Amino acid sequence: MTSIRIDRHAHVATVALARPQVHNAFDETLIAELTAALQALDADDGVRAVVLTGDGATFSAGADLNWMRGMAAASEADNLADSLRLATLMRTLNFLSKPTIARVNGSAYGGGVGLVACCDIAIGVEGAKFSLSEVKLGLVPAVISPYVVNAIGPRQARRLFLTAEVFDATEAMRIGLLHQCVPADALDDAVERQLHWLGKGGPAAQHEAKRLALRIGGMTREQAERIDADNAALIARLRVSPEGQEGLGAFLDKRAPRWVEG
Repeated sequence: MTSIRIDRHAHVATVALARPQVHNAFDETLIAELTAALQALDADDGVRAVVLTGDGATFSAGADLNWMRGMAAASEADNLADSLRLATLMRTLNFLSKPTIARVNGSAYGGGVGLVACCDIAIGVEGAKFSLSEVKLGLVPAVISPYVVNAIGPRQARRLFLTAEVFDATEAMRIGLLHQCVPADALDDAVERQLHWLGKGGPAAQHEAKRLALRIGGMTREQAERIDADNAALIARLRVSPEGQEGLGAFLDKRAPRWVEG
């Protein structure tokens, strides 16, 4: 059983996170398969646009429980390697040469928010909820931070990184994480409308236009690679720190961490 599903229609590839039984949560298999799929689509001249979505009622719940359990017990070196793999996924999506649309069919947490932020266009359903919840675990949204900050700006990121509060799709659109917020029964039409406009542009020009916007916004692939290395080291260090171990342990044990109890 694969963790993703790819559907091709004309020049559009739709990539779905296909783990609805765990709310499309990340594990090492999903990260590897999604990275490989995106790289293959990037190299495919027959693909003009990529739509990213989730199976079931959730876009992505972030980290898988069993994956988190394994990382909590892993060494700092193993956590570093794991974080670099996730960083590669986010960087691959963010700098994909083809236009990308996040079809946000439901809620997105943690790394799921990162995937939304990495897409060029993001359209979400009205009932979706979002959260950058890492500080509740004694961690930070390190690997996804360049892309989230680029999407919503440092001022909003400071608030949401610190509070880990849950916000709705209307707020996600207000701060720039989503471009559109639509009723669930209007999601496909909204995505199709964006694909209609994308189909009118020259592929090479769209590639350069995307690079231009990213470069003027202060983000190049080379810069992202350097930042990713630092951020992967940061999250690896925090995962094995006393506070990170307490936060992860509390989450896995379904209890409040000591800093809340105190």
